Amino acid sequence: MPYLESLRVFVRVVELGSITSGGRDLRLTPAVASNRVKELEGRLGVRLFNRTTRNLSPTEVGKVFYDHARKVIETLDEAEAVVAGFSDKPRGTIRVTAPLGVGRRIVAPLIPAFADKYPNVDVQLRLSDRKVDLFEDGLDVAFVLGELKDSNLKLRKIADCDRVLVAAPEYLEVHGTPQTPDDLLGDHNCLLLRFPRSPEYYWTLQTDTGLRKIEAKGRYDADDGDVLTQWALEGAGIANKPRFDVAQHLKSGALVEILADTPPLPASFGCLYPHRKLQDPKIRLFVDFVATESRQRIAQL
Repeated sequence: MPYLESLRVFVRVVELGSITSGGRDLRLTPAVASNRVKELEGRLGVRLFNRTTRNLSPTEVGKVFYDHARKVIETLDEAEAVVAGFSDKPRGTIRVTAPLGVGRRIVAPLIPAFADKYPNVDVQLRLSDRKVDLFEDGLDVAFVLGELKDSNLKLRKIADCDRVLVAAPEYLEVHGTPQTPDDLLGDHNCLLLRFPRSPEYYWTLQTDTGLRKIEAKGRYDADDGDVLTQWALEGAGIANKPRFDVAQHLKSGALVEILADTPPLPASFGCLYPHRKLQDPKIRLFVDFVATESRQRIAQL
């Protein structure tokens, strides 16, 4: 068992790029994680990492060993999942990622209830509006909001989420209220969600003549959707947001919906996960649980 624990630590350290991050992911202190790696190197009689004060990277033999160690861990996890499928007590850890807004408002509130229902399952939630790689980051499930496509992963669509263009009354008093999509191409400041390697950005609006793509432009952008909401609340510009994300602000009047007759195209909410995860009962139960409960939450917000 200690050897398998050391293998898990080694694999996560390689994937996350540091002993501290790898240990934290497995709920171990940096000292314990470091000792696990040293024990593994002692057992194998080789150096698995090149270490400097600022960088940690696997050696050539470390890279080769990682490929085999990862397969061992995956095979063991799959074997345990098969055995767990014969009982009604799934166990293990589920690593989940979601965008910041949908993660905070939809996914995160559901996790305690799932954990209460299945006490032998741990859930690790990581939130980010950036695109993630499930395989490189060692994740099991990725919830996504937007265009759902990935040929290497299993896709499950959960719901369509209406989007709205919103701005603060103060902003509209100064800059005027857009009456047509073309007005957005003028002097308005569109608040954009952007991050490294993000696709070319545009807003797709629904009009009487079909879909209309608007090249939204603004003086600043952010990689955090909640920052865009805050900027909109402060009167900085116009934001394109899921309705559930700004529902309370629309209700209070802090934000106003604009161009309601030509709203943005709805965003698809769903999840992606590797095909092999289908045989893992805890993954299947978690996805089913979130899918059922999240539809109700989205409808209520």
